[in-house]
Amino acid sequence: MKTLKLKASADDLELAVAVAEPKGPAKGIFQIVHGMAEHKERYYAFMNIMTSEGYVAVIHDHRGHGESLKSPDDLGYMYKGGWLAMVEDVKIVQEWAREQYPDLPVTLFGHSMGSMVVRSFAKRYDSLISRLIVCGCPSDNPAKGAGRALTWLIGTLRGWRHRPDLINNMSFGAYNKGFESEGPCAWLSRNHDNVSAYLKDPLSGYCFTANGFYGLLGVMKDCYNLKGWALKNPGLKILFISGANDPCRINDKAFARAVEFMRERGYKNVESKLYPGLRHEILQEKEAPEVFADILKFIG
Repeated sequence: MKTLKLKASADDLELAVAVAEPKGPAKGIFQIVHGMAEHKERYYAFMNIMTSEGYVAVIHDHRGHGESLKSPDDLGYMYKGGWLAMVEDVKIVQEWAREQYPDLPVTLFGHSMGSMVVRSFAKRYDSLISRLIVCGCPSDNPAKGAGRALTWLIGTLRGWRHRPDLINNMSFGAYNKGFESEGPCAWLSRNHDNVSAYLKDPLSGYCFTANGFYGLLGVMKDCYNLKGWALKNPGLKILFISGANDPCRINDKAFARAVEFMRERGYKNVESKLYPGLRHEILQEKEAPEVFADILKFIG
C-alpha cells in the first residue's frame, strides 16, 4: 500500500491518500470514498481484493477524518470549505489517479456519507466516471433543512468546533433501536468483531463538530436536490447496494425512492440490490464475499 499527501483545491489542507496497485496490467481505477467518522485504513482489505482482480484501488481520508487534519482535535471538522470542498477533494484525488494511470476507466464507490458525496460528485462531473456504486446510502431526510438551521444556530452560539450531542442523537439515536441487546453500534454490522474493532478505534465513531454536521446535512441536501444536475453521461452505470437491515435506508420504500431519484434525473442504467439480514457496513460482514462478487460483476 502506497501513501501520499495531496493538497486540496479549496484550501491548504493536505489530503491523506492510499493507493494499491495490481501486480499485472490494470483494468481500471477503483476510487473509494469512505463514510462518516471513519478512515481509509478500514478499506485496505477491500482494496487488496480489488487489486487482486486487476484494479488500481485508491482512497483518501475525508477532510476532518483520519490523517486529513491540521490538528488531532479536528476530527469531525470539515474546515471552511465544508461539504462542497469534500466533493472537490474527490476530484483532486481522481485527477491525480488519472495522471498516474492514464486511459483507464474510473469506478467511483461511496459508502454511507461517502455515498452522498459521490452522488454530488456525479451531479457535477458524471462525464469523468464510467460507473458509480452507492453503498449504504442514507435515505433522504425531510427534516434535513430544519436540522441544518439548528446546527447553524448551535455553531454560531457555541462555536463551530463544538460537538453537539443533540444533533448527534437526533441524527443517529434511533439507529440502534432493535439491536440494543447486542450492545452499542450494533446497527453497523452483525459481525461482532467488526463492531468491537470500531468501538476501540480512536479514529472511528466520534461525534462530529457543528461544522461537520452542517456539512453532512449540506451534502444530503445537495445530492437529493432536483436542480443542478449536469447529466453529461446519461448512460452512466449506477448500482445501489445496501443491507436489508440497514437503518440508514429507513425502509425499503425510502431506499427505492433514492434509486428512482437517479432514474428521474435522466440516468438510464440504474440497478439496486438489498442483502437480506445485513446491516450498514456490508463490506465488513461475514457475508462480504457475496458483495465483493456482485461489485466485480458490475464493473467487469
